[in-house]
Amino acid sequence: MSTKQQAISGGKWITVSTVISTVFQFLQVSILARLLDPSVFGVVSVSMLIINFFFIFSNLGFSNSIISKQESDPKVLSTLYFLGLILGGTVFLIVYFSAPLIVDFYDEPRLDKVIKLASLYFIINYLGQIFLFILQKELQFKSVAIIEIIGTFTGTSIAITLAFNGFAETSLIIGYLIMHLVKSTLSFLLGRKYFKPSLYFNIRLINDHLRFGLFNVGDGLLGFIQANADNIIVGSLLGVTPLGYYTIAYQLAVFPINKLNPIILQVAYPVLAKMKGNNEELKNSYIKILDIISYLNLPLLAGLFITAESVVPLFYGPGWDNTIPLIKIFVFQSFFGCLAHPLFTLAFTKGKPNLLFYLNLATLAIKIPLLYFFGTYWQVTGIAFSYLTTTFLSLILNFYIAHSLIGSFFRDFLANIIKPLSFCLLMVAVIFAYKELIGYVGVVNTGIQIVLGGVIYLALTLKFKVSLPEIRTFRQSL
Repeated sequence: MSTKQQAISGGKWITVSTVISTVFQFLQVSILARLLDPSVFGVVSVSMLIINFFFIFSNLGFSNSIISKQESDPKVLSTLYFLGLILGGTVFLIVYFSAPLIVDFYDEPRLDKVIKLASLYFIINYLGQIFLFILQKELQFKSVAIIEIIGTFTGTSIAITLAFNGFAETSLIIGYLIMHLVKSTLSFLLGRKYFKPSLYFNIRLINDHLRFGLFNVGDGLLGFIQANADNIIVGSLLGVTPLGYYTIAYQLAVFPINKLNPIILQVAYPVLAKMKGNNEELKNSYIKILDIISYLNLPLLAGLFITAESVVPLFYGPGWDNTIPLIKIFVFQSFFGCLAHPLFTLAFTKGKPNLLFYLNLATLAIKIPLLYFFGTYWQVTGIAFSYLTTTFLSLILNFYIAHSLIGSFFRDFLANIIKPLSFCLLMVAVIFAYKELIGYVGVVNTGIQIVLGGVIYLALTLKFKVSLPEIRTFRQSL
């Protein structure tokens, strides 16, 4: 099989695994929201913040460096493997013994047990992580997809089972740990065909990997603070219960989009890379990516905006009405954010990843003051609105950087986005009329709203954007 065929096959497998994993995780949240108090999700959200923060330092970007350098030297890989285990063990101890400090910061005693349990992630994950990197390097996307699907299914099943048996916040953490234990075990079993660690360790052999990793740590740390400042402030300023509502609202509005867009960009990046010497082709491709993202994301977000009052009680049960105004804010934040995503591939194609660092720095400088100002006066809704404002301003900076890299494109972008925006406005108007005239409560009304919106958007798209013969031609080309 050629590299191109492997890439196409890999894209299909990654898409399948992403869709299945997204469904599992969405079902988990939907079921657990009916079983657990909002404060439980707030407590777990704090533990995930801690894990994600320390993961920046323990990972050191070895995944990217192994794939980028196509590393195959068994001595280098063995050194990286044992260094990863050392880093994982060190971070485990730091997180475990920092639990009392985190409890004091959030004034939440339940965090002690949760943080200590979550710290095991750093031991479990690093036992098999390098094997997963090597499978990706070898383009074994089918194996990667199988690992993801089995791990997610197992972790989700255990989390739900434990929640039914009264384990509360620990059910989510144990499910998360089991998911990664399964992934690590399968990665080892499937990846040892390509690498078997030997008792060898020489730090001088991995200088290039370390330099690469230190840059990743700096960029990752800044990106983490920029992306999670709102969660940190909600938890510390307002407590874990508002953080639970905030987390659930954010997941519903942003989670599916964050799963969809990486698939598009993963396919687009190698195409853009081949055009880096031709600004006109690069610009046309960038506009096309924005167009595709707009057409795929806008109906999902517009549909969620107009059906939130129906969807939230149906999926999460009673007691989650506080998430509805937050969801309607996050819908707009999510759309602005998804339009910003393609810049990452554009900057790397042009060999200017430093621009992303400066963008993160500028966004952070805008975001922190807004979070404190809006959060102080308007609580959790104000923090959500500050996140929306920051994302919009960041998108303006994002488009300015894109303009500097490929030239003027904004007029073409506006000309393209008018259609999906118009389709969505008509879709929203029809669903709004249905809600007012007939109602929106219950499974039947919710289903009719979703089907009605989908039919309207699809019909308008087939009529004014892309025809069925064009779709068939595209499928045959795959």
